[in-house]
Amino acid sequence: MRTTWHTIHVDNPRAWPLAAYAAFVENQNDQIEQQLFTILRRSQLIHVRTPSGEVELERSSYGILCLLDDNGPQRLGAIAQAFRLDPSTITRQVQAVVRLGLAEKTVDPTDRRASVLTLTTEGARAVHEERDRRRGLLDIMLASWSQTERDEFLRSLQRFNRTVDDWIENGAPTD
Repeated sequence: MRTTWHTIHVDNPRAWPLAAYAAFVENQNDQIEQQLFTILRRSQLIHVRTPSGEVELERSSYGILCLLDDNGPQRLGAIAQAFRLDPSTITRQVQAVVRLGLAEKTVDPTDRRASVLTLTTEGARAVHEERDRRRGLLDIMLASWSQTERDEFLRSLQRFNRTVDDWIENGAPTD
């Protein structure tokens, strides 16, 4: 029988009594879900520096900047597709990075009906700085891990993400 914790407020995760919730974790999938939630909660806000000072970006806005850094300029529709979101949903994040001067939105020269988003020099600098900072923190956090443990962690994360991608593409297994 599964025990539930009745004072959890889904609309305000910061109010969740995580230590109390952890006491009721009953199986491995519960523990995995709890650990995934912890990772997501800790990575929710991203701080980047701009000429006007440090700003807080939502994880999705940071993801757009990383996508542009990795793959170059993108049509807004391609960005939406990469994140499996409706194009109208991407608009808010795009507006935020454009407003901050981290990206520039222009008309696609091959199809004037479409827009292309490009990293600005400042946006590229901010992404590289934040990636370096985050990777440096991983170096510190994983310093006591053996190479074998790091390799296994990476393989497990990659496999998990492939499984999620496959599930999204093909639907949930029916058996």
